[in-house]
Amino acid sequence: MRRLTTATFVISTLLSTTAIAAPPTGAWVFDSSPEYPDFTRVKVSDDAGKLSGTITSRWYGDLPMKDLRADGDVLKFKIYNGNPKITPTDITIAADGEAVRMTGKLWYQDFDITAHKGTAAELKALDFPSYPLPPHRVVPQKNLAAKPPMGWNSWNKFATAIDDKTVREIADAMVASGLRDAGYIYVNIDDGWQGKRDQNGVLQPNEKFPDMKALADYVHSKGLKIGIYSSQGPKTCGGFEGSYGHVEQDARIFAAWGMDYLKYDLCSGEAFYHTKETVYATYQQMGEALAATGRDIVFSLCQYGRFDVGSWGRDVGGHLWRTTSDIEDTYARMSWIGFDANGVPNHTGPNGWNDPDMLEVGNGGMSHDEYKTHMSLWALMAAPLLLGNDVRTMTPETIELLTNREVIAIDQDVAGVQGLPVKKNGTTEIWTKKLSDGSTAVGLFNRADTPVTVNGNWAEIGLSDAVKVRDVWAHKDAKASAAYSYTLPAHGAVLLTVSR
Repeated sequence: MRRLTTATFVISTLLSTTAIAAPPTGAWVFDSSPEYPDFTRVKVSDDAGKLSGTITSRWYGDLPMKDLRADGDVLKFKIYNGNPKITPTDITIAADGEAVRMTGKLWYQDFDITAHKGTAAELKALDFPSYPLPPHRVVPQKNLAAKPPMGWNSWNKFATAIDDKTVREIADAMVASGLRDAGYIYVNIDDGWQGKRDQNGVLQPNEKFPDMKALADYVHSKGLKIGIYSSQGPKTCGGFEGSYGHVEQDARIFAAWGMDYLKYDLCSGEAFYHTKETVYATYQQMGEALAATGRDIVFSLCQYGRFDVGSWGRDVGGHLWRTTSDIEDTYARMSWIGFDANGVPNHTGPNGWNDPDMLEVGNGGMSHDEYKTHMSLWALMAAPLLLGNDVRTMTPETIELLTNREVIAIDQDVAGVQGLPVKKNGTTEIWTKKLSDGSTAVGLFNRADTPVTVNGNWAEIGLSDAVKVRDVWAHKDAKASAAYSYTLPAHGAVLLTVSR
């Protein structure tokens, strides 16, 4: 999803040959701007030789000029939107008479835009609103996610190209394919559904979603639940209307439509809320707003694992929280998240789940063995299982991977324990997860590009008196012995349950 980089700006004045070069000061209104981040105005002042200024964006509000310095008739500075994973980008703003011209590259695009000297009325009209955050409180948590949520989300496959017809067809396919009966019950609409606000500030869906209440009723009629997406910022990651300044109002309309799940994405809000205290307050605000509606709505916190979110996610009414930035349909990205960035284990458990992001199984970017590793890791981590593929066109192999009841049972075990690695040897890892019936789930993983044989004694991983061993992918019991030996394909996995 979109992230603004730190940007180095340059403002310069084009003067006649007889003029003395001096940096420009004043306020200008942009005549045009790239849609992202939609700059509106720039202000520069000089107080006894000390320069200061702001550049305003409809995504990020008033961004202060950092490291502002003059180089003749050129001003250079940086802006920061609260995202800690940033890279500097050089940008030039040149003043030509009463106008300014800004050129450079920001995030993914080159731009060349102009701005005119702003009148007092023009500048005032572009004031960016600010809204107070609530004082610190703990939101009573509802018992809505005793087990990791299971369902489907539109983002990984469709991004913002999602519509009413597709959601209905997905719901139908969830039933016909057996996914619903396997436990996948949420059909979640991610970014791209939002339209504009009406004269009363009520957010309307766009033309692709003519009747959100009717859509929710349809999904419910299939024995499924439905979810929706928003951001506490002015803009969502896809550039649509966020909940900034309308938190309580949006919670009420989500409830009125019949939503059962909300993914709340920090996104452009990170420019306003980039401390632990402010981020907590924004999620608290929506948590309280959801509670006030009286409707049961699972609350998913999408803030990329910042500020040790698992330590306070329940306190804002949250039920799951992202541990990282977005997953991708590649083995490299999936395995990094699964093996190396999987959250703090003691934060997870009933009604509070570390969320390593949605599943990519079936999207085509990984091999069958890599997707098996993906499912095995997520099951051992007690991760939410939110499908990200087009369930209307699944192969039999994909359905088999996603509906394996024994694998799902490991993920959905009522104890809610997050599995951990107990042995690492070069490119191989062994993970264990205690299950509520006294058995242990064991994952054997090969991170190498070639097959490898993993062997050893059960006692070495704390299972000295193992009696029964079952391969849950193969649905086979193995003869009990003191030792184990499994040959794993490249990037492959074996997932077992071991009983005493």
